[in-house]
Amino acid sequence: MTTNQPLPQHSTLVRPGDGHHTKTPVIAFLGTGRMGSPMAANLASAGFELRVWNRTTSRTATLAQHGAYVARTPAEAAQGAGILITMLADGPATEAAANGPDGFLGRFPGLVWVQMATIGARWSARLAVLAARRGVTFVDAPVSGSQAPAEAGQLTILASGPDRVRDLLAPVFGALGRATVWLGPAGAGTRAKLVLNSWLVDLVEATAETLSFARQLGLDPASIVELLRSTPLGSPYAVQKATTMLGGDFTPAFALKHAIKDAELAVQAAQANGTHLTLTEALLPGWRHTAMVHGDDDLSAVYITA
Repeated sequence: MTTNQPLPQHSTLVRPGDGHHTKTPVIAFLGTGRMGSPMAANLASAGFELRVWNRTTSRTATLAQHGAYVARTPAEAAQGAGILITMLADGPATEAAANGPDGFLGRFPGLVWVQMATIGARWSARLAVLAARRGVTFVDAPVSGSQAPAEAGQLTILASGPDRVRDLLAPVFGALGRATVWLGPAGAGTRAKLVLNSWLVDLVEATAETLSFARQLGLDPASIVELLRSTPLGSPYAVQKATTMLGGDFTPAFALKHAIKDAELAVQAAQANGTHLTLTEALLPGWRHTAMVHGDDDLSAVYITA
């Protein structure tokens, strides 16, 4: 049953990095996949009272061991929470968790909803409107970083939303990342994430092509990697991915299928604003072909078909 009355918001003591005790609302965390699970675990380890939900319940087992309450529905997870974080696969999955039959929107006015997945500009704007209609504060805060930084609490958080929630969210973001950048009204975080991801996929494609080109010219690609490492031309990320490519270890840090999804979102946003991402558009057909076999591997697997 839907209620228009806000439930009492429980609170717990949290220890931020400066050692002071701060009272903070309970956190509901929806989406405990490859990125969400370590993020939620870091919140639990930081002392936050946590309520979690995932469509596949087995993926919440580790968090239950951390003391998190495992909810059967998104609405149950949001019960009594003051902050709700979504880290779900895409826009439709996020909207279903928010506004579906078992969703949290319309039940808990006053909730602060922090959307941290990469879902694209159109979906971010759509969800912000839905939240406003239901009396929920919407914060758009996608993260930059892969699974390893998520596990280490070293993500970069691209936050956007009303100024009044910054202090409330500071200890939460502090448990999840090494840095938080506030970029303006909700939606700016997602737009920044699309720009970064377009740069990322272009860089990975250029790295794969460079190593393949070196090999075709009869050079040792490893020597090119060392040249890149010793000059300003080689960014740390490109050198890391080049080393992964040559080592043939495509254990996913950022799965190719997810990189393609993010690249497509960037292309869509560019087209919606009357421009084109020539490089990103050009690489997508080849990446989709590679993903037919290697979609669950790291995006560096594009080297196989470069």
